[in-house]
Amino acid sequence: MFDWGTKTYVMGILNVTPDSFSGDGILQREDEIAAAVAQAQQFAADGADIIDIGGESTRPGSTPVTEAEELARVIPVIEAVRTAVPLPISVDTYRATVAEAALAAGANWINDVWGFRMDSRLAQVAAQANCPVVLMHNRSKPKDVAQEERLGGRYVGIEYNDLIEDIKRELGESVELALQAGVKEEHIILDPGVGFGKTVAQNLQIVNQLDQFKTMGYPILLGTSRKSFIGYTLDLPPEERLEGTAATVAIGIDRGADVVRVHDVKSIVRLAKMTDAIIRSA
Repeated sequence: MFDWGTKTYVMGILNVTPDSFSGDGILQREDEIAAAVAQAQQFAADGADIIDIGGESTRPGSTPVTEAEELARVIPVIEAVRTAVPLPISVDTYRATVAEAALAAGANWINDVWGFRMDSRLAQVAAQANCPVVLMHNRSKPKDVAQEERLGGRYVGIEYNDLIEDIKRELGESVELALQAGVKEEHIILDPGVGFGKTVAQNLQIVNQLDQFKTMGYPILLGTSRKSFIGYTLDLPPEERLEGTAATVAIGIDRGADVVRVHDVKSIVRLAKMTDAIIRSA
């Protein structure tokens, strides 16, 4: 289904959480299963290529949930969405047990924000399932988070010797973990981790230099949607970051993004189609 290099694929974010930074968490609604299915169906109608379902907020300063709670949140939603929507489903988790249950419930991808570094068994689960995996770079530490009520959390004081090269090296280590476990090379997708242990300036640099990650030889996923670096750049809260998100996605596509992970699927699908038409016209 995914023919890398021919178009930009759009991943719709379905947060099964009460505390999503973007305010779209399904658990804020009375009937979360029905709400999740309705949102997934809308994503499909709006042109999404894949749906990413997660049960734990990864915003700066968020409170971790237990494995049992994560399972209780995501598995019923994956089962319901699987029967209602024909799109591939990605499970956003770093836990092997959750990934196993999600794949059994109908998920097709694993999206690990810790790049196989948090749960060493997750790489084996991915290999045995023979499924695509998103390996993300992450240097998040709670002590580095600064919070502002209106704009949310951001990372401060994060130091890299060479931002792009350090991220590439650490992503390479995640790739090695995957390959050693038996994950196929063609199933690996890399995410430089915008917003995860990077300052506002560093996030801007990653988007601008996204093409540097293409040299690693894997498809690139870019996740910038509504993130705080956009809010701090534009001085806008999460619900007013569509235009800022669109700018990052357009630049990201021009720099080689293969997948963009977003909240505002309808608008970004249109933007991606237009940007693809321009950059692939030559």
